[in-house]
Amino acid sequence: MNYPNFSEEKKLWRKGYEFVIGLDEAGRGPLAGPVVAAGVIVSQFQISNFKFQINDSKKLNARKREETYDLLTNHPNIQYGVGVVSEKIIDQINILEATKLAMQKAISNLSYKSHGREICKTVDFLLIDGNFSIQIAQSLPSANIIRMRPSEFENIPYKSIVKGDQKVFSISAASIIAKVTRDRIMKQMHETYPKYGFNQHKGYATRMHVENLKNFGPCKIHRKTFFLVSVYK
Repeated sequence: MNYPNFSEEKKLWRKGYEFVIGLDEAGRGPLAGPVVAAGVIVSQFQISNFKFQINDSKKLNARKREETYDLLTNHPNIQYGVGVVSEKIIDQINILEATKLAMQKAISNLSYKSHGREICKTVDFLLIDGNFSIQIAQSLPSANIIRMRPSEFENIPYKSIVKGDQKVFSISAASIIAKVTRDRIMKQMHETYPKYGFNQHKGYATRMHVENLKNFGPCKIHRKTFFLVSVYK
């Protein structure tokens, strides 16, 4: 089996791009809850320290995702940021724009640290899962930690990679962080709205979820502009 590797990152590092961010999202398809994105930077000087394999989050079971999430988020040579966009905003601007906004937030929330100290660096290159034809960097807000003016985001180079979460380490890492973060949010939502079963289907359009929508109607965190939700308003 081929696992995600550092091939794409290495190509960019050799070209002088030091701070390469892998981006992925979780939650474009569900009928409820937020869309979540994560951005990951791996230190090019420490990749020999990665002694574990990762994979696309969709290919891991929940237990393995949680274990890998802990490895990634506690690894000294990985820095990451997470962006969350609510179902309310999704309904206002549509799911594609909300996904891009979540990615923007993930980058803005990403910090890079050296020897335990936060340092100021520029974003050099974006590796994005999927087939984004619109450069999300054109509308990126000013990042708190990367210390860049909004205009400096406009020309960040990027590459969209179909099935990047199965090929590229930083994208795969971002997919796991985004997925686990969103799953945890939906488990919390189950405590508030237990009759929908969010702890099981995480908001996706399973038979159980659709039946519960039919029986109870949408709740506050349902995406009202999504067809299967609008049917049961």
